Amino acid sequence: MAQAPTVIMTQAGFVHALQNSNWQTSLCICFSDFGVCLCWTFCFTRLGCQVAADMNECCLCGTTVVKRTLYRTRYGIPGSLCDDYMATLFCPVCSVCQIKRDINRRRAVNTF
Repeated sequence: MAQAPTVIMTQAGFVHALQNSNWQTSLCICFSDFGVCLCWTFCFTRLGCQVAADMNECCLCGTTVVKRTLYRTRYGIPGSLCDDYMATLFCPVCSVCQIKRDINRRRAVNTF
């Protein structure tokens, strides 16, 4: 007799994805963190690379919707792919600044 095939019901994921949380700051308060604001003002590309390095991702991917979605899912932040797409399409600067502020605040409380 042939055995029934093994079916995997769950996949391995990030530990952080199990914890539900929210963004530490809203999307449109870019000036609440002076350091991030200065970095954005003088060198947006560098800010994107800093975010990528913080996430252990490739800097060449830029400030894409994929990076925002990856960060959001790692930390269980509610939202959708459509929300991420709209944020990066209409306000890419605010989107990257929000991620960087979130990283900085999570680091301050040792949850990053």
